[in-house]
Amino acid sequence: MDVSSTGVRLTDEQRIDWLRLIRSENVGPRTFRALINHYGGAHEALKALPELARRGGAKGAARIYPRDQAEREIKSARALGVELIALGEPDYPHRLQMIDDAPPLLAVRGAHAVLASPIVALVGARNASAAGIKFAERLAHDLGGEGFAIASGLARGIDAAAHRASLATGTIAVLAGGHDRIYPPEHAALAESILAAGALISEMPLAYEPRARDFPRRNRLISGLAAGVVVIEAAQRSGSLITARLALEQGREVFAVPGSPLDPRCEGSNGLLKQGATLVTEAADVTAVLRPILGQPLALSAEEPEPPSPALEPGADERARIIALLGPTPVSIDDLVRLSGLSPAVVRTVLLELELAGRLERHGGGLVSLL
Repeated sequence: MDVSSTGVRLTDEQRIDWLRLIRSENVGPRTFRALINHYGGAHEALKALPELARRGGAKGAARIYPRDQAEREIKSARALGVELIALGEPDYPHRLQMIDDAPPLLAVRGAHAVLASPIVALVGARNASAAGIKFAERLAHDLGGEGFAIASGLARGIDAAAHRASLATGTIAVLAGGHDRIYPPEHAALAESILAAGALISEMPLAYEPRARDFPRRNRLISGLAAGVVVIEAAQRSGSLITARLALEQGREVFAVPGSPLDPRCEGSNGLLKQGATLVTEAADVTAVLRPILGQPLALSAEEPEPPSPALEPGADERARIIALLGPTPVSIDDLVRLSGLSPAVVRTVLLELELAGRLERHGGGLVSLL
């Protein structure tokens, strides 16, 4: 089962299973996809979790998200006007499902149609200058007039300016926390105003309070939604540069607005220009690059699913051989297959075991490492 291209809607029972699986301990988006592809569905994957974690060396029993909690979460979401859209369903944003760590379930509130629009992400400094805010407003307004929806992170400064300027044409706020925990709190009214023609999206539980480590995770969704990312005022160490890096890894176009070399808020964005980002002084600079790209069909980057083999249990020597090849430095799964001399199915099963035991970390590009 290739979860990224099913094109059908889940049943209520399947949605509960998907939610239970992604909320279970040590199951992230990449692991979720590997489990679904390996076992053919969330129901079978849930049944396999305890044994997989035990074989991977887990110290305690695998913590699986209880069914009653999943049912309550779905009920609470619907009461708030939030729909959990599954990867591969028709309403799931097309470009977002191309990334290898796309959320299996996306919590969406607002006008779902905006997610089907061509999207440009605008990001930048929270402590933005007046000039930076003014340019963000103008660019968002003009891109909206050209038929683009604007995605950003609902943060102070550039993000908020971009959202406000595109309220009428459609804007998407990507939340670091849950829908019931708008951050920053003073943007609750802005979040509500987005809903008429735009949408709020999150991969987190409704009442989840965002922490510092959640913002880079949120940033991959901002860039993943979009065909291109425009950076307006970014310091050398900023979340906006993280978004730009993720955009490049995802194959998105990166744009930057030039700023004064005397302003530390522009050091990062000016640095992007030196590295080859497209310079932006007006909306036409963005549309000229993106129009030809948007005319091309999307190519999903999902891995080819293997035939389900739930009964597969690697031997102790096979498991030891793979663990010996792993370390803190990320290596590719293809290299593990080649160097171990084992089948891809055996290698992937061992990796699932290790991850569900909390011993493995997955990185972009099919890389893995031991924790």
